[in-house]
Amino acid sequence: MTLEDCLPPDLRGPATTITRIAAGLSGAGVYRVEAAGKSFVLKIAAESENPADWRRGFHVQRLAADAGLAPRIVHADEARRAVLSAFVADRSFLAFYMDPRTHEAALTQLGRTVRRLHELPPPVDARPIDPREFLVHTWTALQTGFSLPDFVRDAVQRVLAEEPPADGRTPVLGHNDLNPTNLVYDGENILILDWATAGLMHPFYDLAAISVFLRMDEGTCRSLLAAHDGEPVDTLPARFAYTRRLVAVFCGSTLLNLARQMKHPGASGAETLASTLSLAEFYQRLRTGALNLATAEGQWAFGLALLKESLAL
Repeated sequence: MTLEDCLPPDLRGPATTITRIAAGLSGAGVYRVEAAGKSFVLKIAAESENPADWRRGFHVQRLAADAGLAPRIVHADEARRAVLSAFVADRSFLAFYMDPRTHEAALTQLGRTVRRLHELPPPVDARPIDPREFLVHTWTALQTGFSLPDFVRDAVQRVLAEEPPADGRTPVLGHNDLNPTNLVYDGENILILDWATAGLMHPFYDLAAISVFLRMDEGTCRSLLAAHDGEPVDTLPARFAYTRRLVAVFCGSTLLNLARQMKHPGASGAETLASTLSLAEFYQRLRTGALNLATAEGQWAFGLALLKESLAL
C-alpha cells in the first residue's frame, strides 16, 4: 500500500504531494495532502490500534463532522483505516483564548461547542468509558520495575480513595481527550480533532480536561460550565472539582507510562514535589524548546507537572 492508495481516485496523480505532519502521541500517521489545488489532512490508524475501536471512533468523527464540530470528511477507506479530511487553517484557539480582548468570547464559545458535542445522539456501538478503571490499569503497570517520586503515589492514591460525588447527570457522548492540541479555531468556529477516545462519559470529563490543560481558576471554570449548561453557576459542583483531579492524575500517569515505554529511566531519587516543574513552568519550557513532548524526557516532565497540579486542585 502507498499513501496515495488511501486517496480517492480524483486526487491521485503526479501533481499530488503528501507530507508527514508531526502530530499526536497515538502513533497514527498524519499527513498533509496537496491535490487538485486544495489542501487535505490524511490520517491512517496505527497498526496497534484495535480495528473495532477505530471504527467506533470513526463513526463518532463522522457524526461530529456532519454537525460542524470536526473538519469535513472528504473520503474514508475503512479497510485501510484511513480518513481524508478538509484542511482547516488554524488561527490558534490558544491565541483566541489568551487574548484579554477575546478571552470571554473564546471561553463562552468553548463551553457551547462542548455542549453541542454532548447533545449529539450516541451511536449504538458507543462504548461506556470508566477513567478510574483505566487509571488503575496504568498505575499497576507503572509500579512494575519503574521508580517514581513519592508525590506521584500520593496523587494517584488520593484520587482512587475518593468516591465520585453523585450529581444526577447522565453519561453523554464525550470526546475524552479534550486538550488544546485537539482544538482548531478557523476564525469563526472551534473544531475538534482526534476522535479515537470518544465514548460515553460523564459530561464533566471533557470540561474538566480542558480546564486543567488551560489552568483555569475556579471563576473561569464556573464560566465555562455556565456556557455549557446555559445558566449561571454560582458554586463549582463537587463532581466537577473531583473530575479535575481525576483528569490531572489520569493524564499525568498516562504520560509517565509513555515516557517509560520510550525508555525513560524513571526517578533518580532527587525529584520532589518542590523541585518538580509546575504546569505553567512546563509550558514555558515547551515554548522555548527546552523540552519536547515527542521525547521521553518531555513526556516525563509533562506527566509529573500534571500530577503536581492535581495535588493543588
